[in-house]
Amino acid sequence: MSGHRWAARAAAGAAAVALTVTGGAVAQADDDIASLGAEQIADRSRDALLGVSSLHLSALGSVDGSGDSMSVDLSLDRDGNCAGGIDMGDDGSVEIVKRADDVWLKPDRAFWETHVPIGGSTFDAILDGRYMKAKADDPRLLSVTEVCDLDTFRKLITDNRDATDRGTLTKGRETEVNGAPVIPVTRAQDDERVTVYVATEGEPYPVRVTVQGPEEKGTVTISGFDRPVPAGTPSADETVDVTALLGRSVKPV
Repeated sequence: MSGHRWAARAAAGAAAVALTVTGGAVAQADDDIASLGAEQIADRSRDALLGVSSLHLSALGSVDGSGDSMSVDLSLDRDGNCAGGIDMGDDGSVEIVKRADDVWLKPDRAFWETHVPIGGSTFDAILDGRYMKAKADDPRLLSVTEVCDLDTFRKLITDNRDATDRGTLTKGRETEVNGAPVIPVTRAQDDERVTVYVATEGEPYPVRVTVQGPEEKGTVTISGFDRPVPAGTPSADETVDVTALLGRSVKPV
């Protein structure tokens, strides 16, 4: 299910690359964040993001210079719970629910036909609009379960916090995102520009990240900080066990 890797790259990658700048004086809690330098703002934003227990991610963009738009809409937390979906345009879409040790996936017909060209239509017919259920540690689904865990994103940010090759970091003028005041910080490196819009009221959360480059373009909007991930899961009537599904020897439709 390689299509899911786009979610990790577009959402986690974009957010992490913009939030791992270190350096500058330590900012105090009562500082006016808009008055700080670019590196200090990035530090505060990174630390605020690392401190949340859950969030909502909405990403829209393209990778590999293909120009094909893809989107991600996920609520996820540090316990590995997740709910939402990934839309890869003509390549199909997948609804995702992950709770504790279980994960439910509902690929549409276009996904099966694109990513499983031999037998995909058979799987689609067997599921008949239902979810396939599996254990979250199933190695065939790791690209999904990793995307659904907030700790994956936190690890990307933490692992990169001491990187030295970050390009030029600059602070822009105050503006608004969804009616709330923010301060943009942009990292420019080679032909790529990544801009993080940091809230200037309340916690300095990164509420939007934009990526502009020759291979990747997109926008990641981050919201729902510390709000619980929806706890509902598909019923037994709505699911098919993935082992039973993949074990069927049915000729493609």
